[in-house]
Amino acid sequence: MIRNTVTDVDRLAARHRPEGQPVMRQNWGKLHFMHWRVNPDLIRPYIHPDLQVDTFGESAWIAIIPFTMWDIRAFPPFIPPVPGFSSMNELNVRTYVHFNGVPGVWFFSLDADSAAAVLAARTFFHLPYYTADIELDQEGNVVDYRLSRAGDQAAEFQASFRFGERLPQAQPGSKEFFLTERYILYTQHDGKLYQSRVHHEPWALQKSVLEDLSTNIFEADGLFKPTGEPLIHYAEEVNVDIWMLERVADLKQ
Repeated sequence: MIRNTVTDVDRLAARHRPEGQPVMRQNWGKLHFMHWRVNPDLIRPYIHPDLQVDTFGESAWIAIIPFTMWDIRAFPPFIPPVPGFSSMNELNVRTYVHFNGVPGVWFFSLDADSAAAVLAARTFFHLPYYTADIELDQEGNVVDYRLSRAGDQAAEFQASFRFGERLPQAQPGSKEFFLTERYILYTQHDGKLYQSRVHHEPWALQKSVLEDLSTNIFEADGLFKPTGEPLIHYAEEVNVDIWMLERVADLKQ
């Protein structure tokens, strides 16, 4: 029987390190979580039919996550960094879903400033990646992001944040845990549903204030535009291991 609820135990289980060998290792940093509360009915048409919208407080959430990554290494025992693959800036637009009680992330778009990395991610992970010009600048505790995506789904993003003090560790059942402690991504290819696991230490979140925002990325992705002010969190750095895709149907056996 397919479960249609997610418990705190399920959310903690997703955080455990998977068995087997990861296929990629990366560092993520200068990361801002920007979350808007939305009606779950607005999300439903945009996700795979086998998935359910994951909610907190009876609301779905849509997010923009800009960050940078470096020391990207692939294929055990993790080859030395390769130019064009070893570092890049990224921004993704996402929401939260679950399958049979297993919570995860569903991406509407991912932008990166490495054409080689975009091609690899589209090929091996079937993710909706785009190549874009992305700049990340920091002066003190102020971080500025700028993105420009050309082509048929041209998009612009500009934001400035001022981050502050460390927050207590997010606990199961809290909004912060729901929004940030995500260790599974779902994707589709030829109508089939897949998942990939990631593993890292729990996020060390900090307060952050949005000082400026201008973007059309929701419209460029063919989505609705959320209203109101986003909820903001900042994370300085985390080390990440990533596992290869597995077809969800195979995991049900």
